[in-house]
Amino acid sequence: MTIDAALDLIGHCVTIVDGMEDICLGKALGRVLADPVSSRSMSPPFDNAAMDGFAFSSAALRGDGPWVLDVAARIQAGQSSAMPLADLQAAQIFTGAKVPEGADVVMMQEEVKRMGKTIRVATRPTPGLNIRRAGSEMEAGVTVLETGRRLDARAIAACAAAGAGSITVRRRLRVALLVTGNEIRTAGTLRAEAQIWDVNTPMLTGVLTQPQIDIVAVEQGIDSRDGLFLQIAELAANADLVVTTGGISVGEEDHIKPALSALGGDIHFSGVAIKPGKPVSFGRIRRAWWLGLPGNPLSAFVTWQLFGTAIVARLTGETERVTRRHVVTGAAISRKPGRCELRPATGVGFDGQGREVVTFDAETHSGHVRGLPSADGLIFLPADCDFMPEGALVEFQPFCRN
Repeated sequence: MTIDAALDLIGHCVTIVDGMEDICLGKALGRVLADPVSSRSMSPPFDNAAMDGFAFSSAALRGDGPWVLDVAARIQAGQSSAMPLADLQAAQIFTGAKVPEGADVVMMQEEVKRMGKTIRVATRPTPGLNIRRAGSEMEAGVTVLETGRRLDARAIAACAAAGAGSITVRRRLRVALLVTGNEIRTAGTLRAEAQIWDVNTPMLTGVLTQPQIDIVAVEQGIDSRDGLFLQIAELAANADLVVTTGGISVGEEDHIKPALSALGGDIHFSGVAIKPGKPVSFGRIRRAWWLGLPGNPLSAFVTWQLFGTAIVARLTGETERVTRRHVVTGAAISRKPGRCELRPATGVGFDGQGREVVTFDAETHSGHVRGLPSADGLIFLPADCDFMPEGALVEFQPFCRN
């Protein structure tokens, strides 16, 4: 199965989880909107000064200047309405303060001459100068954010400007992580000659640590069919998504898929034509979805970026997607054709035609993660291509934010 066919299948099968909750805006970062957000009043709610200066009526400046105006008021931001200004009167006003009735301009304080209780205006201002009009940003009742938006700081700013102190979001997604392999040990602990440190557990716990996700379990798998049967059954009973690593190939010690079959699970795809990550699998275990990632760390990370993030987005109803874009290669590539290769790559600037240039390692090793911290995303090398010259155009997908 190709990458796009696998993603299409996920999009067809996976639907939004039931459940939503109302939360205060201060706790909304990273959550996904379940209802649209509409403005509760116009913004700004009144005409206000865009800068410090003096407010007055431009129509009062009759004849040729300069003109002298009496300073009749001093208005600070948050102050209640001042008295309406009479003809040839001005009010000293500060940024954000409500413009008094009778004024249609705010002239910067640097552009007038203060003389005791009067100001001298030398040039005739244009009506509306330095005034933020009521409703100029948004009218009351307009939709500010649509359902499915994942809330970042920019979206939260728009909610606050709309007066939405609380919002309705999708409930947090319950995710269980099961990492298999008798040979793995916690990083930094003692290990025997044939053992390795566990990369997948902290790496995948890291990608799953997101505001819209509730990690309900992180376990090391029992490398036996019966043991995994019981573990997976318990995890699936309490999760919306079960993520496993390793144990999904066809060897005698690969027990994940037999355990799933024994549980009556459905496997929607098993194997995708990619490098690294070919064994990646997807299915359903009773009421929970299942994503089987390969055991090699780079393979696990790459396939999570492709398929795990897509599943989470579908389950939470997030409508925005990480999109691919075109970049050019900073070096020539020679490779074995047959599968689409995904290679971590780093943006290094732009060429003379304004195209983004990326660099990458000469080879991809499914177990090597040392280069991941400097990588920005993945380049897609076509399956049928064995050579690409420097400057070749390729697809690039940035890593998803946590």
